[in-house]
Amino acid sequence: MGAFKGEHGGVTFSNITGLFKQPYIGAFQNSIELSAVTAGLGCVFGLAIAYAAIRDGSPRWIRSILTTFSGVAANFGGIPLAFAFIATIGSIGIVTKFLQNQLHYNLYLHGFSLFTKTGIEIVYLYFQLPLMILVISPAIDGLKREWREAASNLGARPIQFWRYVGVPVLAPSILGAFILLFGNAFAAYATAYSLGYQNLITVILGAYYQGNVLSNPHFAQAMALGMFAILGVMMAIYIPLNRRAARWMK
Repeated sequence: MGAFKGEHGGVTFSNITGLFKQPYIGAFQNSIELSAVTAGLGCVFGLAIAYAAIRDGSPRWIRSILTTFSGVAANFGGIPLAFAFIATIGSIGIVTKFLQNQLHYNLYLHGFSLFTKTGIEIVYLYFQLPLMILVISPAIDGLKREWREAASNLGARPIQFWRYVGVPVLAPSILGAFILLFGNAFAAYATAYSLGYQNLITVILGAYYQGNVLSNPHFAQAMALGMFAILGVMMAIYIPLNRRAARWMK
């Protein structure tokens, strides 16, 4: 309701229309792009890692270690995560200096920077990958061995099994995991803020609430409403996908 209040009271839509002007529309676009990229990469690599650890024939201790690590890493974010990456691949980080001194290769002279959108995406993947592993593991367990054996007995090749059985069964879970990872990245704030990347809607919204609200605090509420609208759409897609995926886990 506050998003539709004017600076001096009354009802107005100026706060909502203001979201479609720069720099706010650009911040929304950057946040959506960052979330989509990290969610997509997290789904692809997270699925591959989880399947390699969980499939038949893999030692059970690998799954235990991977699950334990994922449970910790998926919740490791904010300022500690930003500091860890600064100390590792920052401009004077351990890995950066090692590459420079031992291999004579300077990351930052070849276009890389931890403090750009690409750098933020790399940092976000640290908690996106483990979250994907945790979310997709039950779905991989749902791929029953009997299905593969039946397909093999009927003469199906591995690629045919995945095309007609594996991928259709996992598809709702993968799409649901993508949406979950998207929302996870879209709402993240402290990590990007700590790395000094300002052009995200969460960072701009935080700046408003930290001291730029005296002129029109309702505009900050409009930004929050815009975020809720985007996340609401994602959740509206996620819930039916999650219900459909749950059928294969029984």
